[in-house]
Amino acid sequence: MSQKIVIIGGVAAGPKAAARARRVAPDAEITIIEKGGLISYAGCGMPFYLSGEVQNFNLLFETTYGVIRNEEYFWREKGCRVITRTEAKSIDRAKKEVHVENLETGEKYNVPYDKLVLATGASPFVPPIEGLDLKGVFKFNHPDDAQQIKQYLGDMEGGEAVIVGAGLIGLEIADALMKLHMFCTVVELQNQILPGMLDDDMAGVLAKKLTDQGVEFLLNTKVLKLEGDEDGNVTSVVTDNGNIDAELVLVSVGVRPNVELARQADITIGATGAIAVNEYLQTNDPDIYALGDCVETTHLISEKKMFIPMATYANRQGRVVGDNLVGGKTVFRGVLGTAVMHTMGYNIGRTGLSEKQALELGYKIVSAVNHGFDRTHYHPDNGMVLIKLITEEGSGRILGAQALGPGDAVKRIDVVATAISMGANVEQLAEVDLGYAPPFSTPIDLTTHTANIVRNKVAGLAKTMTLAELKEKMDRGDDMVLLDVRTEIQFQMRRLKDDRVKLVVLGDLREKLNEVPRDKEVIVFCALGGRSYEAQRILIGAGFTDVKFLEGGLLAYNYTL
Repeated sequence: MSQKIVIIGGVAAGPKAAARARRVAPDAEITIIEKGGLISYAGCGMPFYLSGEVQNFNLLFETTYGVIRNEEYFWREKGCRVITRTEAKSIDRAKKEVHVENLETGEKYNVPYDKLVLATGASPFVPPIEGLDLKGVFKFNHPDDAQQIKQYLGDMEGGEAVIVGAGLIGLEIADALMKLHMFCTVVELQNQILPGMLDDDMAGVLAKKLTDQGVEFLLNTKVLKLEGDEDGNVTSVVTDNGNIDAELVLVSVGVRPNVELARQADITIGATGAIAVNEYLQTNDPDIYALGDCVETTHLISEKKMFIPMATYANRQGRVVGDNLVGGKTVFRGVLGTAVMHTMGYNIGRTGLSEKQALELGYKIVSAVNHGFDRTHYHPDNGMVLIKLITEEGSGRILGAQALGPGDAVKRIDVVATAISMGANVEQLAEVDLGYAPPFSTPIDLTTHTANIVRNKVAGLAKTMTLAELKEKMDRGDDMVLLDVRTEIQFQMRRLKDDRVKLVVLGDLREKLNEVPRDKEVIVFCALGGRSYEAQRILIGAGFTDVKFLEGGLLAYNYTL
């Protein structure tokens, strides 16, 4: 008698587990139960559909060879039975049955199982704000949401939109709406954008660059209510920092795991609020597995339980569960929290621990910030990337990295994620044999350069100052020399407006050492940071004792000092 596998949830994780189980066990009887009418859709593609970059809605449901992933597809190509518009109401673990209800006909019946999979996903968190029922107010979690927004906008050209939440989805929505020529205001309760993704220094740089493109950020701001006109259309967002006119409001403040079905069946819920699973993705019932956005996972560095709902984890876990449903012992070790995104011409990524997280966990760290070209400066497709590398003091263990810029930041994050996964330290990262050709990288890649900055710091060669530290010193009025070592042309085009700034071109520095005071702290800076390091070593070699340089250079920060 063939094994009965029942999977509750048909978006990403469930279908992946079903497909893998089918390949390993061709004779298994596999059933997927999905509450909605759409299955196996590309949720990450919704912002591109909203913006019009993806014009055909069906592309979010198609295979690479143009077949729609619907019930017929799963039956004919995967040999899996899919039941849509049917809700799993409860689980009888003793009888090994799922009680379901067809949401269209009201029919109720039981589905027996030998092995059960919970892939119930997550739902948007909806804050208790008055006015969420007004016309023009949307969430953004399902293809239906994207369809409804496009229908609402119709042929509207321009207009004012307010996005509540400056997380990854919020910024992707802002990018999509700005492509539709809408003016976007992003309201965020915390004091930075992308609070779960970037450290505040990196987030500050990104916020400045995105603001330059026309988006407005209201940080440290709480939405109090939404107001509308007599016809029920949203007109205004009321915050504790004033009112914002709005014709469209999108609420994107995170998601919560769907665990009620599991809780009713006495499946253990973890401290994060998501379903607890072991390394095989089994729940406390060995015949019930859980995966995707409804489960918690282990962070590979902190070893703490985390709730990190990501499409990549759902798909990777699907393979693990698919194996284990049919007798395998495949392990899901955990995650690094690697996340990447694109918004308004900028590529952004992170992996591992942020500097803030590392410090909170008690690590002593050595970090470095580097700003440079993603490929040779003379190649026409070059772009800038700001990268931050966090390592453990003493061991040199790589703890995390963040990167952003119009250049290829994601490639660098993937390299660091690979190094962390293999247990590499900063010395080993610097020795990775990365490929070079002008269209792809510089002879020494940005990742390697950044690792070398850490090595130079540890060796005592590079003595640096962060932007925040420099701003604090400048605001205090410290008596110091701000030594600009750029060219005369660069200095005349754009420079810091401060009486403590002194220009000495790097090529002239050895001949003009007597023009630099020896009794003051010297902070050296240039466009990207490379010349500053050279200048620092010249000054140290000439007997100067208190010299530091600005990490990343002026261009990284758009002269926001």
